[in-house]
Amino acid sequence: MSAVREQLPEGRYGRSADERADRKLKITGAVLGVLFLGMMGWFGWHYVVDNKISAEMIKFEVVSDAEVQVHLEIRKDAGVKGVCTLRSRSEDGAEVARKDVRVDDPGTRVDRVFSLRTTARATSAELIGCTAR
Repeated sequence: MSAVREQLPEGRYGRSADERADRKLKITGAVLGVLFLGMMGWFGWHYVVDNKISAEMIKFEVVSDAEVQVHLEIRKDAGVKGVCTLRSRSEDGAEVARKDVRVDDPGTRVDRVFSLRTTARATSAELIGCTAR
């Protein structure tokens, strides 16, 4: 017998192992992609539907070395009560004030100014977020 082996015709006996592995990888990637998109859609839908209170900081004013005033516009469902968290920082980035403010007004739009007492002179203020109770 000859030492030279004959090559089998390409594709004659089904797919090669590499082709089967590529196909499995493509199917796995497609399934994971669909699951990821579904999960992102579910999170997005729950964020929009379940969020019964939201707010936007209109402006802030540093009144003194020990006080910052924050103007918030809060939008919520009628009758919903909630809490919004405010934070203020100094020039070096250290937190100098944090306050949870209650939103008990019965209306759907609340426009209020809240005062934060600071431990040092603040240079910024921010709205961390709001949650319904």
